[in-house]
Amino acid sequence: MRIYAITVYLFLYIPIGIIVLFSFNAGRHASDFHGLSIKWYGKVLDNIFAMEALTTSVVVALSTAILASLFGTMAALALQEVRGRLRVVYDAAIYIAIMIPGIVLGIATLVALVTAFKFLNPVLHGLWPQGLGDPPRLNMGYVSLIASHTMFTMALVIVIVRARISGMDRTLIEASTDLYATPWRTFWQVTLPQIYPAILAGFLLSFTFSFDDFIIAFFVAGTETTLPLYVFSSIRRGVTPEINAIGTMVLAVSLTLLVVAQFLLRARVDRTH
Repeated sequence: MRIYAITVYLFLYIPIGIIVLFSFNAGRHASDFHGLSIKWYGKVLDNIFAMEALTTSVVVALSTAILASLFGTMAALALQEVRGRLRVVYDAAIYIAIMIPGIVLGIATLVALVTAFKFLNPVLHGLWPQGLGDPPRLNMGYVSLIASHTMFTMALVIVIVRARISGMDRTLIEASTDLYATPWRTFWQVTLPQIYPAILAGFLLSFTFSFDDFIIAFFVAGTETTLPLYVFSSIRRGVTPEINAIGTMVLAVSLTLLVVAQFLLRARVDRTH
């Protein structure tokens, strides 16, 4: 079993290590190694199209993380009061959102948005006052990206925050109520300090999943280009050390956020014990 486990890990991580190594390739071709150099990282930072795609990804991921953390925390708190069969239905819906393949989510979101736009655009055109120019049209872009990413990352936040809520000391909430604290004051001074590490961990995970997403963005991005979409369009012309450099930087950011999220969750668990 030990040999089997080592083989599996090598199979998973050797290709990633090769990408990182060849991102420092001094040559012009990704498959020919001609010494160490960081010039491709400089080329990435000077690439206007790559930087625009990076900006789009950061804006979408940050907006997604904020919305998913806010709505996910609200949903997790509300679901604590749900019991019986309705609780089972909500739980199933949450886990289905996590387990369903990304391509299914992408297609479903695309169909839903296109159908909604066909209905809303004529209504918007009819309600638009005369003399104010052409009415705005609802199209694929930032809004569709943020909405679709929030939809599937919010389920992650709900699961993480609910796990923290189920393990927190509820006697403190009861004591706050006995001392005539308002529900809002109890939440702000008692509940929130206990669950904020889970909220922050959910925020970081939502940012990471949104930033790295390609499948859903491929369907709903419209004219916008995220960094994964830019990489996909670039490798169709051939893999260069510049693409390896982009992959290495994205990998470094993703791993950092995941490690920080895991550290926050573990630190909070250790304090409670």
